[in-house]
Amino acid sequence: MKYLSQFCIILGFTLAGEALQRLLPLPIPASVYGLVLLFLSLCAGIVKPEQIRQVSAFLISIMAVLFVSPAVGILDSWDLIRGQLLPICLLTLASTFLVFGISGRVTQRLLAKGGNADE
Repeated sequence: MKYLSQFCIILGFTLAGEALQRLLPLPIPASVYGLVLLFLSLCAGIVKPEQIRQVSAFLISIMAVLFVSPAVGILDSWDLIRGQLLPICLLTLASTFLVFGISGRVTQRLLAKGGNADE
């Protein structure tokens, strides 16, 4: 029963994200709205990490399986993608290195401000 309630909490934020995406005229995916709402709820203490810990760990552990469907969708669209493969690969490579750099800088600054590297 514990896992079902944890999954329902996560599903509730997903549903709220879907509702926001339909209500707001912004080009933001519903999943992003849901993640932001869950993040804000965790920061505000509305949802405690213990309330979703086991199910979120499970979802992270099966994340590779969750990407199978989008990968098949990309293969279905191969005729459209083939002509743009080089720009897509270059953009993916550049954005990956940008994320690596920003993440590294943020981590260095947090550690310099007195964070514990063992945490």
